Amino acid sequence: MLEIKALREAFEAYRQQHAFTKAPQGLYEPVEYIMSSSGKRLRPVLVLIGGALFKGDFAYSLPVAMAVEIFHNFSLVHDDIMDAAPLRRGRPAVHTKYGLNTGILSGDVMLIYAYQFLSKGGKTAREVAALLNIFNAVAIEVCEGQQFDVDFESRNDVTISEYINMIELKTAALIGGSLQMGGITAGAPPAAQLQLRDFGRNIGIAFQLQDDILDTFGDPEKFGKRVGGDILQNKKTFLILKALELAEGDTYKALHDLMTTTPDDEAGKVSTVTQILRELSIPAWAEQQKQQYQERAFSALGQLDAPQQGKDQLRSLAEQLLVRES
Repeated sequence: MLEIKALREAFEAYRQQHAFTKAPQGLYEPVEYIMSSSGKRLRPVLVLIGGALFKGDFAYSLPVAMAVEIFHNFSLVHDDIMDAAPLRRGRPAVHTKYGLNTGILSGDVMLIYAYQFLSKGGKTAREVAALLNIFNAVAIEVCEGQQFDVDFESRNDVTISEYINMIELKTAALIGGSLQMGGITAGAPPAAQLQLRDFGRNIGIAFQLQDDILDTFGDPEKFGKRVGGDILQNKKTFLILKALELAEGDTYKALHDLMTTTPDDEAGKVSTVTQILRELSIPAWAEQQKQQYQERAFSALGQLDAPQQGKDQLRSLAEQLLVRES
């Protein structure tokens, strides 16, 4: 079992060998711009771990890792357009740097390339079909999750369970699918594939909850995005939903009004909402919720019939993700 650092380096070398540098430059430069940015490479590394746990061949897992990373970045390009987000990973978002039309078209071609790489990931036609089935299901879930996220912005009756379902679709499904597809490239048994998926999905939910926490309470110098962005977009994160559930009287009215309007004083809005959340002890509650999904993930990992060293590395990676500041 290779170390996480070695897996990340192997993927990065493969990505650079397949850099998007051909013509037309107007189409491919934005693709290379986001693909070469300093992301964590979480999803491709999970594909490689899923394969390495069962002694898979990099010749098959690396193309799938590339497909997953391209798809993930494609979704970020289009999400940033939908959210009108100016930054991504501390740099101008693709649509900010290259324009809206270019962002749409470059995102489109990324999705097509994701399928091209995915088709190289199976040793047999049956494995390729299995990879396509999982990838298609996950891609649909990501789109469904994004639509739920958009819908929630105009709803005042969103529940915490609805929100958890949304982030499972939008974020966690691809994390679980990455591990599962990695297992397929190595011929992992069906039961092991599902355990990898369940581990990834629960870690993915915890990961997104952590992201929500950082968006509101993180250090902007470390987070790489504008802190308070969710608040300014009136997003019904689990932090806000719980606060609205607990708040009473004037506090509830103030929070409700702030999260349904767009005031001129953006900094004041973020500051006031954050203060209310702290007064309601939302940060501590949020950490408890994150911990619950982390424990479910580790339970699934414990049942996985795979070498202990590899499982320990997977657990270590998950723990690093869930104590991050960026």
